[in-house]
Amino acid sequence: MAQSNASLGAYELPTTYLPPDDVPTAELASLAPSAREARRTTTTIPSRPLLGAAPLARIVPEDVHSALDYSNGLIVALAGLSARTKAARIAGVALGASVIFVSLLTDYRLSLAKRIPIEAHEVIDHAFGVSAIAAPFALGYAKRDPLAAVIHVAAGAVTILGSLLTDYRAVRGAGRRPRRA
Repeated sequence: MAQSNASLGAYELPTTYLPPDDVPTAELASLAPSAREARRTTTTIPSRPLLGAAPLARIVPEDVHSALDYSNGLIVALAGLSARTKAARIAGVALGASVIFVSLLTDYRLSLAKRIPIEAHEVIDHAFGVSAIAAPFALGYAKRDPLAAVIHVAAGAVTILGSLLTDYRAVRGAGRRPRRA
């Protein structure tokens, strides 16, 4: 018959069954508040909200957002390359290349160089979204090339919505001054 563990108290369990702590509590308590804060934020730095307030819940992780940026840029560029009109081709390639270029230079994990602050990237995302939505109508290919127009408008809307819902965090904090307590 199997022996029940219900009679064992928490103190009777071997210590190997308890999860290890990364930092012992006594050591963490002895650290100065600035050292505790530095230890907590070594991986990412939260961005400042757009216009000083985040209107929506930030539920999309930044890595998902960056993958969306690259895929939106590629989709918009491919839609432009396969378009029938010259205006749609130029707009698609220009918009797609700009999104990919900005993503490669943004201060987040999935970039090559961390030159563009994450707050500026958020503003650029909104500008790209509005540009992608407006391009088919402003350049006149909405009716002549409807597939490219729908793809550009959808990519712009997804970019704006994704940008509003993304929890932006910088890797290096490019372009920031250290905060003083």
